[in-house]
Amino acid sequence: MPPRLRSALSAALLALSCLLVPFGALAAWAAYGLADTGRYVTTMAPLAGDPDVRDAVADALGAGIMREVDHKVHDVRPIRGSVVPFVRDAVRSFTQTRAFRLAWDEGNRAAHDALLRALRDERDGAETAVTVDLAPVTAQVKRQLQRDHVPLAARIPVEHTAVALLPAGELAPLRKGFHVLEVAGFWLPVAAVVFAVTGIALAVRRRRAVAATALGTALGGALLAAALAVGRSLTLADLPADVPHPAAGAVYDALTADLRTVSWLLVGVGLAVALSVWLTRYIPVLYARARDLPARPGYGDEAVRAERGTGGR
Repeated sequence: MPPRLRSALSAALLALSCLLVPFGALAAWAAYGLADTGRYVTTMAPLAGDPDVRDAVADALGAGIMREVDHKVHDVRPIRGSVVPFVRDAVRSFTQTRAFRLAWDEGNRAAHDALLRALRDERDGAETAVTVDLAPVTAQVKRQLQRDHVPLAARIPVEHTAVALLPAGELAPLRKGFHVLEVAGFWLPVAAVVFAVTGIALAVRRRRAVAATALGTALGGALLAAALAVGRSLTLADLPADVPHPAAGAVYDALTADLRTVSWLLVGVGLAVALSVWLTRYIPVLYARARDLPARPGYGDEAVRAERGTGGR
């Protein structure tokens, strides 16, 4: 193969490899990180201690309990104003207990399992919304209120309250996208490695090809980190006004923590490899010059004569 053609083909493969690096990392994170229930629950578990998340859960759960009370217990409405503070205090107190952390983990596990089952279900038929039941959490709050002797706490209805996680109409496109991510999460990283190895093997100057690949990988990691930062801003900006932004930001940061680590790891490894290639290029030359400098013919005699001539003057 002519050298020019080899160089052009190598450059194209290396550029394609560097382009696939951030997309491969994103697809692998979605396919193997978000799609793993155990890893998802472990990632979300620390948020049970986040003050912003606890406040958001307490407000949502307290409002839900009062809605159920209004619908099911009509004679409580005249004293509703005096009951609401007790409910809010009880819910906030409940969010600081071990029972809440257990309920938080189980709720995330149930929601994640329900969502995965819906995304992986290939059966034809009418689509149904993905829901999660909040009755176990309501029951624990009710017991807390009864221990605090809150009026009419025993009459709070504990029923299977289905909270919609995903509307039925959005399942079909999301299911297709999820299947694409499952395939891309494996093949995009493999393709990036294959293109990089092939491009380096075809390169006329392989040392330069390795350095270019390393720098391109570092650039891809930096672009991925920037995309995550921009995605966070856009995600929070698109949220409804009644969704607490600090809590949503904490959830986004927790979910993307591994991906941010991968992006900065790509930057660090890429720069380290490029620097190593540069050093291994010049260190042998400098070492050879330093080793051969005293052994040049006539170097010692000329130095002695120069010294003697200086001394004679």
